[in-house]
Amino acid sequence: MSKVHVSTTVNGEAVEFLADTRDSLLDSLRDSLGLTGTKEGCGTGDCGACSVVVDGTLVCSCLMLGVEAQGKQIETIEGMANGDALHPLQRKFIEHAALQCGFCTPGILVASKALLEKNPDPSEEEVRYWLAGNLCRCTGYDKIIRAVMDAAEEMRGAA
Repeated sequence: MSKVHVSTTVNGEAVEFLADTRDSLLDSLRDSLGLTGTKEGCGTGDCGACSVVVDGTLVCSCLMLGVEAQGKQIETIEGMANGDALHPLQRKFIEHAALQCGFCTPGILVASKALLEKNPDPSEEEVRYWLAGNLCRCTGYDKIIRAVMDAAEEMRGAA
């Protein structure tokens, strides 16, 4: 096994880790950095549970190699709250009961945040389209969509 030294930024903090050249970014985040909020659902990029943002682009971390993180800016679910202050999306997910088992929730929250950073005033159709790559086996998606729309409205009012 060949290990590569990787220097990157995760949730605004400079980090370093050793990555096997075959390890996914998901494995590196979870195993090397202890950031276990990002989940592996399918391992093939089909479910969105492992969604993270890399240099401003939403990606499935199971499809990216950890060594590719060199010099990148990575945002995970662990960086979403500001200390004890939840991000508006996190608060709205709780208020709207937009989660059940919670396994898919980190990926959906990261994807929703990425959407609202690109489009702070999405239509319901745009939210549904953007989140189509995030699968949830427990809920109907209605509460998730309502929570994202409500958070978007609140965030626009705060801007």
